[in-house]
Amino acid sequence: MTSDTDAPTLVTAVAGPLDPTTADAVRRLHHDATRADGVAPLSEQPLLWLTEAEAPVVHLLAHAGGATDPGDGTGPLVGYAQLDVGTTTRVSAEVVVHPAHRRRGVASALLARAQAETATVPGRRLSVWAHGDVPAARATARTAGLVVVRELLRMAVDLGAHPPADAVLPPGVEVRPFVPGRDEEAWRRVNARAFAHHPEQGRMTSADLRAREAEPWFDPAGFLLAERDGQLLGSVWTKVHPAGEAPDAQPGEEVGEIYVVGVDPDAQGLGLGRALTALGLAHLRDRGLRTAILYTGAENTVAVHTYERAGFARAAVDVMYGPPPQAAPTAQG
Repeated sequence: MTSDTDAPTLVTAVAGPLDPTTADAVRRLHHDATRADGVAPLSEQPLLWLTEAEAPVVHLLAHAGGATDPGDGTGPLVGYAQLDVGTTTRVSAEVVVHPAHRRRGVASALLARAQAETATVPGRRLSVWAHGDVPAARATARTAGLVVVRELLRMAVDLGAHPPADAVLPPGVEVRPFVPGRDEEAWRRVNARAFAHHPEQGRMTSADLRAREAEPWFDPAGFLLAERDGQLLGSVWTKVHPAGEAPDAQPGEEVGEIYVVGVDPDAQGLGLGRALTALGLAHLRDRGLRTAILYTGAENTVAVHTYERAGFARAAVDVMYGPPPQAAPTAQG
């Protein structure tokens, strides 16, 4: 999310997948903003959902010059927002404005349209992610009457200075690599159970998983499944960010990520999550990577302290802005 001041901008809404030309324009916009700001304004999921037919999203497109149709060519794409409308209680948005068109009312127009789309379902509330928690995003959120409602920490560790601990698996548990075409549904079931209360991760669909398997970074050797007697108990999924695209990296350096660690609720309390994290970090180290990152909610203090003991330190924070909490009704005497 970025800041601006007033200038008229017409925003159009598109439900369903974007056509390839428009999707490429959004990717270019995202690329230009990332280069200017040093932080990506859109996370992985919105980029994967640009052309996904099953994605529960509404795309908001802001064109310069008052374009009335996203493809009519009367003005360049200067802003974009994606609204996750997959639940009836809230809408989650991510917003980007081209660096050359900021402070012209683009972000304000996108937010106004996002609020209007949210209001089509009574009682639904809008929240907006700001990656990097930059001052401009805070100013825009404040103008829109939004406050901080959630923080997502990016934590990083130097695997040379803090080698992964030895993984101690519970009795009878074996670990093997993920097999594409065979393990998807079992993994999705456990993932949904492990993240039943997580607003994003627990909703991963078969299409979401297939989209990630099609990404250049996907490597089943770094996607480890823990089983006992043939039953999936948990997993650790790692990711390698290419040089030049990786946060917390030195020039030319690839960075590893503990992408997802999930344990079935019936298998929690066995130390499996700690063991899987250690195995994931060892895999990244054995790939020759020095830096590893992960993301965790700031409210999950137990996880934060666990990662800090493993050598992770806070590197950045993403902030979700939303409406102020509703005041509890006062008792009438």
